[in-house]
Amino acid sequence: MIIYYIIFFFLILRFTVTLFNMISNPKLTMSPRRYTDKVSVLIPARNEEASLPGLLISLMNQDYQNIEVIVLDDNSTDHTYPAAESLCKQDSRFHVVKGLPLPDGWLGKNFACYQLAELATGDYFLFLDADELVADGLINNAVHRMKMNRQHLLSLFTNQEMKTLGEYTVVPLMHFVLLNLLPLRLVRLSNNPSFAAASGQFMLFDAENYRNRQWHKQVKNRVVEDIEIMKALKAEGFKGEALLANGYIRCRMYSGYGEAIRGFGKNFLAGFNDNIPMLLIYLLLVVFGPIYVAVYLNFQLLFFAVTLIILSRVMIAYLSGQKVWINVLLHPIQIINMLIIAGLSIKNHVSGNLTWKGRKINRF
Repeated sequence: MIIYYIIFFFLILRFTVTLFNMISNPKLTMSPRRYTDKVSVLIPARNEEASLPGLLISLMNQDYQNIEVIVLDDNSTDHTYPAAESLCKQDSRFHVVKGLPLPDGWLGKNFACYQLAELATGDYFLFLDADELVADGLINNAVHRMKMNRQHLLSLFTNQEMKTLGEYTVVPLMHFVLLNLLPLRLVRLSNNPSFAAASGQFMLFDAENYRNRQWHKQVKNRVVEDIEIMKALKAEGFKGEALLANGYIRCRMYSGYGEAIRGFGKNFLAGFNDNIPMLLIYLLLVVFGPIYVAVYLNFQLLFFAVTLIILSRVMIAYLSGQKVWINVLLHPIQIINMLIIAGLSIKNHVSGNLTWKGRKINRF
């Protein structure tokens, strides 16, 4: 009987967290003011010749004018540099540089961001991934949020674009795990570093604070550098916040099922602090808990469990700007893919055999 209580307690707890996120609506909102602070937009790019031009064009058309945009070609093996160079020549605010060889003890993206910050001159440092598109209002609204709460870091979870069925069965898991486990408002409201969440797809820093603390250098060998930076920042008494992008920035993270599985597989375990037992307990409760209920409990309790799961998926889809009916319909397949991702992530961690974009990722 005790196992029933544990399963239902965890299910109700997750539903309560999701409901809190729904009610608190942790989204980036429109600013009532216009700002002119200089923002350095910093873009690490490795093998991004196909996606980078779209981001640069959207930044050129951005309504916030006082920006400098610096692209760092992180030792790409494709035509990322010439693709960026041809566009940067069209706008004096845009620049592209070639990154240095990766030194020992660093992971690639972290070193690229460190180099970009050394070149930046703005009042704020905005780190973006190369495969994103920005909308008018993004930068001004984010600067307003930083000033309003006197924050040192604002991170946004971008709206995810999906074009294939395989992507729909994998990519929504990011928002599912996030909004089903963490009351997002507590990232700002609580001083406890345990309430830390961030997305490397959008990281806006107060430049003076970043220069003093060198955040990417502090986490130079960490795979999930975004969350680690938020934890370190809060541990030192600085203020950080994580919000949903609310349509102001969007991204197609992965092209197809296989790339999505491999992409999430490289850092899924790291999101659980590389704690395999913790991940396995989570999987037992989330994946096998409902199955256990279906086999051993009566219809009324099963109906109650399924109702909570469906309502959670509806709220999460709404918050993340995704199609509700697709996420509800594909929920069982997404959960199966979570098992596959978890297994791959554990395998990569144990074997130490992990590569991304043609470069081996060493865990130190």
